[in-house]
Amino acid sequence: MDRSDVCVLLPTLNEAETIGSVVTGFREEGFDHVLVIDGGSDDGTQSRARDAGARVLEQSGEGKGQAVREGVRAVEQPVVLMADGDGTYRPEDAERMLEPIFAGRAEHVIGDRFADMEAGAMTRLNRAGNGLTNFAFELIHGKEFQDILSGYRAFTRESFERHNLAADGFGIETELAVECVKQGVRVEVVPISYLTRPDDSETNLHPVKDGGRIFLTLYRLAKTNNPLFYFGSVGTAAILTGLGVAGYVLYEFYIKTPRVSHEVLALVAASGIIFGVQLLMFGVLSDIIVTVNREQTRRFEELAEQLNGAESRSVDERADEASVSAEANAGGFDRIED
Repeated sequence: MDRSDVCVLLPTLNEAETIGSVVTGFREEGFDHVLVIDGGSDDGTQSRARDAGARVLEQSGEGKGQAVREGVRAVEQPVVLMADGDGTYRPEDAERMLEPIFAGRAEHVIGDRFADMEAGAMTRLNRAGNGLTNFAFELIHGKEFQDILSGYRAFTRESFERHNLAADGFGIETELAVECVKQGVRVEVVPISYLTRPDDSETNLHPVKDGGRIFLTLYRLAKTNNPLFYFGSVGTAAILTGLGVAGYVLYEFYIKTPRVSHEVLALVAASGIIFGVQLLMFGVLSDIIVTVNREQTRRFEELAEQLNGAESRSVDERADEASVSAEANAGGFDRIED
């Protein structure tokens, strides 16, 4: 592979101040295929991207997640290098992002912004939110990707097509990370530089609202990847609530004078404990099913690879036999002519 096999994908929305320099930067790095998927900008983003040499498509829906899915479908090259159009990612880091894929070590590469972050590039609130998100991801999904919310990524189109993606907004990065774990995609994290956003460029990220959606996406996806955590967390909360209410009932009845029975609260406490235990049991059973399914999927993939290898060897052997037969026939014709 080389850079002609790569398409740079830039999702944008009102990035007129920066998109021209971003497209120019990637083209100067040797990328002839640059696709800008625009969310209906009204500030001239599309025209400036075209003037800089990019192919521009206007997305049919809304949100970064929908733009990424639609953009990848329009890509013809086998490798996609995804970045933002706000000038916070350096085109010079593209070689570092693509090297693991070109070398065959990875199918998906994440750029770690925290490795070299310019002062003021991220607010304290965003930094705290990113740290909490990465901690939650590692806790829930058992992988440390260091910066799962990074928008600088490189991936093969084949691996992307294996993902089941539904997020429309900024939850797309979280969903990509979860799907990589779920689908067994080989992931590598590389250090990159993260620059401050230009003063004339406004961010489309709303820290509180989008942060809430990201955590919701992270928790929702645990249902199929880590059901024990998904159901167990709710079950544990129900058990603790039930125990708390039960403790209050016991205190009112046995310690406090006059005694108060609180029959209704006692029923609520018992229901909460039973409900929590049931959820925990369901989580354990679901986790067993998911584990068995992953093992079976792995075995089927190994069997398919073996069958493909055997078929390839069979084709090669038949070709060799045909070649030997042709040579023998040619030799026979030569003897007849003599």
